[in-house]
Amino acid sequence: MSLCPICRRQEAVPAYKPFCSKRCADIDLQRWFTGGYAIPAEEAAEDEKDR
Repeated sequence: MSLCPICRRQEAVPAYKPFCSKRCADIDLQRWFTGGYAIPAEEAAEDEKDR
């Protein structure tokens, strides 16, 4: 059994896997669009930017 990564209350359904519903799938997509899931990166040093 795998729980929905958004609401963590319901089991994932095949149509929206790994989510339990379209609502949770849409919440996840909105987080991607707005930068909610961002990988932190270090800024390049000034001398590396000129290359």
